[in-house]
Amino acid sequence: MKTYPHPIIAREGWPFIAIAVILAAGIHGYAGFGWAAFPWLVVLFMIQFFRDPPRRIPEEAGAVLSPADGRIVSVEKVRDPYLEREALKISVFMNVFNAHSNRSPVDGTVEKTWYFPGRFFNADLDKASAENERAVIYLRTAGGQDVTCVQVAGLIARRILCYAKEGQSLVRGERFGFIRFGSRVDVYLPPESVPKVSVGDKVYATETVLAALA
Repeated sequence: MKTYPHPIIAREGWPFIAIAVILAAGIHGYAGFGWAAFPWLVVLFMIQFFRDPPRRIPEEAGAVLSPADGRIVSVEKVRDPYLEREALKISVFMNVFNAHSNRSPVDGTVEKTWYFPGRFFNADLDKASAENERAVIYLRTAGGQDVTCVQVAGLIARRILCYAKEGQSLVRGERFGFIRFGSRVDVYLPPESVPKVSVGDKVYATETVLAALA
């Protein structure tokens, strides 16, 4: 496993936090704490939103790890629209109080990436997977299994950040991207994969096992 290369507060949030602190401090200095109370709450919200804690990585062979913090909103057999195959789809919905760093669900090589501009429906809705802005990573494991990981923008999210490049090797739990302000991540697995979560379950990036590859 590569050493965790990122600070506890995600670098993607540094400009937002800095601006919020400057505004809150300025209002506090000019008008007092009463007027600055809400701006300081915004600072606290920004810090909790952009937190990016290191996580313990399960060691089970064949484990597919959650790529995001959030709640399971879909576990179903569907058609993978990116690889044109039957697949087990597991979707994680992230609200604004979840950590939004995205981690690789498996060890694998990035075979291909796609980006699709789109709309900004509530990410809790099924149609968000097909119609919202999204970034897609196609991973192939050493055992030859294909895994598709899709970052989907949400109602509030307006920026998907995906750092994975074609030909790059990712290890389970390795950070590959970030989505700002509420969204979802879909994972498409081989259809014979065994799900380990159910709709409604709360999951944590890297620490929660979503499924087992057969």
